[in-house]
Amino acid sequence: MKESPYKVHPNFKLNGTHFSAKELYSVAYSFIKEGSDFEEQVGNFLLDWINNDYNTIKLRTSGSTGTPKVYYIEKEKMIASALATGSFFKLPHKTKALMCMPANYIAGRMMLVRALVLGWDLEIIEPTTRPLEATFKTYDFCAMTPLQLSYSLKHLHVVNKIIVGGGAVSESLVQRIQGLPTKIYEVYGMTETISHIAARRLNPKSGLVKRDSGDFLKPFKAMSKVSFDTDERGCLKITANRILDETLVTNDLVEMISPAEFYWRGRIDNVVNSGGVKIFPETVERKLENLITAPFFVAGLSDEKLGERVILIVEESFSDTYLSDLKAAVASCELLDQYEVPKEIFLIDKFTYTPTGKINRKGTLIELTARPA
Repeated sequence: MKESPYKVHPNFKLNGTHFSAKELYSVAYSFIKEGSDFEEQVGNFLLDWINNDYNTIKLRTSGSTGTPKVYYIEKEKMIASALATGSFFKLPHKTKALMCMPANYIAGRMMLVRALVLGWDLEIIEPTTRPLEATFKTYDFCAMTPLQLSYSLKHLHVVNKIIVGGGAVSESLVQRIQGLPTKIYEVYGMTETISHIAARRLNPKSGLVKRDSGDFLKPFKAMSKVSFDTDERGCLKITANRILDETLVTNDLVEMISPAEFYWRGRIDNVVNSGGVKIFPETVERKLENLITAPFFVAGLSDEKLGERVILIVEESFSDTYLSDLKAAVASCELLDQYEVPKEIFLIDKFTYTPTGKINRKGTLIELTARPA
């Protein structure tokens, strides 16, 4: 077998054992034939990675902001992304890392690439909402979703650095991680940017400081050789020559601080224009999160007078008492501006979710509007 041009770092280990590129073929086939579902995903990716015949990897978006898309990304750009992560977070060879993300999406795949390229000692476990409960080891680095982080608070001491992505981190969760020795970072990125291209510390040593705009954290800071701008809509534009062939225009509304820093405001797709006033659902959701324990989101529905009216949708079985109490609590919420108060509240037994566990807002809204009146 011809040696793969995508060489494996001499310090790379998978579940405690070093494998060369040649040996990874056997490991991958073993995962595919005899492993569990998550190991089969790892095996399939490893075969694609060390395949000499292809210099690209097929990646699929989660579909949380629209129809899932397929991308073919060059392996060399994935390597560049891995090197940038290692440098930004100071993660050298022999870093002990935990992979608790599925390997069929960018977050999990980049954990494997970082380990292969940077020479990490990577342990892979089944992706669950409580990834640290069954381990008695310590790690230098791990990537999690906000949900995984929220269920791992009692065990975070076993990891030195954690990056959190795949969804917004709530203010209540940020408050709960203050003072912990683990360094926890929120990252910004997407499949098109080959994982994260900006980050900010969620539990800074100096503590949290509230800004006039309501933010209590520092802005996202660009990684090396990445710069930002906005278009005429106020949406983020990303220039990253190592990983992007051209400037990427997103649908993320941001407040620019400098070409290297920004505050994320929300998705332009989600903005509700009610009576000429633009309302950011993500902002309203942050203000309501302490009132509602069930999954929920804020959206807009067509309205003859206002154009759109703000609504609140909660994943909860219908109950007159619950609905009445919730309406009273929302109406009395002092954090909400006049135009942010939902005009209607809907209870739905089960939301529509993406394969990565995010709420599919568009799909859930379609289900809501299709229900009989």
